[in-house]
Amino acid sequence: MNILLIEDDKELCRALSCQLEQEGHSTDCCHNGSEARLYIRQGIYDLILLDCMLPEEDGIHILKTMRAEGNLTPVIILSALGEVNDRVNGLNAGADDYLVKPFAYSELSARIGSLFRRRDAFREPVPAFGDLSLDIRENKLFCKDRNCSLSQTESELMRLLLQAGETTTNRTVLLHKIWGLDTSVEDSNLDNYIYFLRKRLKTLESSVCIVNRRGFGYRLEYRADIPLA
Repeated sequence: MNILLIEDDKELCRALSCQLEQEGHSTDCCHNGSEARLYIRQGIYDLILLDCMLPEEDGIHILKTMRAEGNLTPVIILSALGEVNDRVNGLNAGADDYLVKPFAYSELSARIGSLFRRRDAFREPVPAFGDLSLDIRENKLFCKDRNCSLSQTESELMRLLLQAGETTTNRTVLLHKIWGLDTSVEDSNLDNYIYFLRKRLKTLESSVCIVNRRGFGYRLEYRADIPLA
């Protein structure tokens, strides 16, 4: 999971980042409102941990702006402001959870797990587009009465493309989502996996194709007139 920590206490940020990475997450840290906006606009995070009291722009205003712009990335507020009104204001601004400082890391970890279990319960369980559907647990791609197994990387890439559908997903977003924020993977590696997925679609005789918007990214397109292999 890619997690953004927005916290002006740099020692706390480092400690949380270390603990999150030990659990297998990728983390980025920023320490003021201006930096936070730049990071958030990359659109590559699965979760944001947000402090309320930040230099330049407070966390509640950042959160309200995110939600007004249609950004639904889950947010857990981490704040020393622990009065009932503070928690209510944070949740009403669009936070998914609110944790008062000081807190034990084990509680934060449990809340992250609980948040994503709740979200998964209400999320469409099978990513699908056109005649395709993906079993993300078994890494199997289905088309009508056919199916094929995918590698973990192929499955993650296919999931992102299916969820975006006809909306083009930026190359950088795909790279960061699949290989992590600090990846040293070459840009051409993404094209190689797109090539693999196109071969899968041909094998399945799918009417869905992967379209390249040159220099920007990829999207799916359903073409009922695609000739069968």
